[in-house]
Amino acid sequence: MLEPHLHPRADVQHDERVIKLAVLAVGGQGGGVLADWITDVAERNGYLAQSTSVAGVAQRTGATIYYVEMCRDTGRLPVFALSPSQGDVDILIAAELMEAGRAIIRGFVTPERTTLIASSHRIAAVSEKIEPGDGRASSPKVHATAETAAKRFIAFDMEKIAADNGSMISASLLGALAGSDALPFTRESYEQAIGAGGRGVKASLAAFGASFDRARGTGAAAPQVAEPTVVKPSLDAAGKVSGPESLLKGWQELAGRVGELPEPLRDMALRGLRKVVDYQDIAYGGEYLDRLDRAVAQDSAGHAYALSIAAAKHLANAMCYDDMIRVADLKTRSTRDKRVRREVGLKEGSILQVTEYFHPRIEEFCGTLPAGLGSYIEARPKLAAFLDRRINHGRRIRTDSFAGFAALWFIGGLRRWRRRLLRHAIETAHLERWYALALGHAREDYALGTEILNCRRLIKGYSDTHVRAQSKFDRVLSALDLVKGRPDAADWIRRLREAALKDEKGDMLDGALKTVASL
Repeated sequence: MLEPHLHPRADVQHDERVIKLAVLAVGGQGGGVLADWITDVAERNGYLAQSTSVAGVAQRTGATIYYVEMCRDTGRLPVFALSPSQGDVDILIAAELMEAGRAIIRGFVTPERTTLIASSHRIAAVSEKIEPGDGRASSPKVHATAETAAKRFIAFDMEKIAADNGSMISASLLGALAGSDALPFTRESYEQAIGAGGRGVKASLAAFGASFDRARGTGAAAPQVAEPTVVKPSLDAAGKVSGPESLLKGWQELAGRVGELPEPLRDMALRGLRKVVDYQDIAYGGEYLDRLDRAVAQDSAGHAYALSIAAAKHLANAMCYDDMIRVADLKTRSTRDKRVRREVGLKEGSILQVTEYFHPRIEEFCGTLPAGLGSYIEARPKLAAFLDRRINHGRRIRTDSFAGFAALWFIGGLRRWRRRLLRHAIETAHLERWYALALGHAREDYALGTEILNCRRLIKGYSDTHVRAQSKFDRVLSALDLVKGRPDAADWIRRLREAALKDEKGDMLDGALKTVASL
């Protein structure tokens, strides 16, 4: 909805140039507050200002555009536009990096005119999340493009500055705008606009000041893309695990086995070991290393242990499948409660109400039963349908209540019996078939065996998502008989896997499979 607000003022010098400013922000980032602050600052300095907003479709499918036009009050009523036009924006503020990229694509940013101010942090868009593989867009490419596309580009992590000061990113964005000197207003004018709001003033001013100083310090310099710090686990770090003495002894024995593996493999093996022990127990970690030893036995340094590294990664993921027990366990961990409180910015002593959306299918329900009983129910469709209607009657569980938390805590506690349950039997059988297939082919074609191991990347998720993922996995490996024996067999399996990861519907995979069938 367009909401123009015109506030005329009088008695200022003659200058009819209209300054055009656009803010792109998604829900919860305070874009409307930022636009109001900018309008207020303009009016405090004797400018006429109009702000409008055009809402996006939904969170992360389209940002809301807040558009502000301003000019000095010369006594003549100006004609302001209601939305930005291509090539006609002086200042563009993006509350997230990819929104800056979208603004460039839409033609709002021009090299001879536009000052582009963007927070360098990322919020994954829906299009990035729905891709089964790694759908993340390249941040360095956006930075490089922005340098060329804008007259001036200012970028740093304004979200972190806001969080560090207990405020919203709108305050950081305003600080960057003030620090850029793109508008002819004093710092005091901006601070007065913040102060007039009356709520969260102290935190907002702190975030504003920190961002103002950062913009002043980096505005003329090219923004740098920080490389993520990768902290690799070590066997020394493994010794610092805390817990009962009996469990620590078992962990040290497993860590010692990892230390005896070939050096290129130890990092991934230790990561995998940590994951499976956290998922189940020490004995499960022993099973993981036993399986890994089978790959190591037929590997060599000549291949840089690619087969074993792939086995270390994907065996851990296969053994840590998502079931009702895992989901319930994660939802009731104290670390999750702390993370949620931190993310929502909850103050000490405040009450947090959490509603969990828990919708297991009858297959997930049967998977938590002893193998015999679960198989009995699945073999009788009428009984399964009757139970499905009952278990899905209530899909929302309040884990801030005793009853809701206790229910999930009980389900999570079933992991001590996981090995006796139907889902574990199914997953273990599937894992062994896949692993034997990969190692069997690796004896004749090392690269092909490695690619078969990497195909486990296709299987992920819970409930319907897991079913669709496993279907893609099966379809990719269905081409194995058509390509094995060819010198490029591994390359074809890799192409099929990448095609399956590209889109959720599987249209690209269908096309790739037709190509393989025509070989």
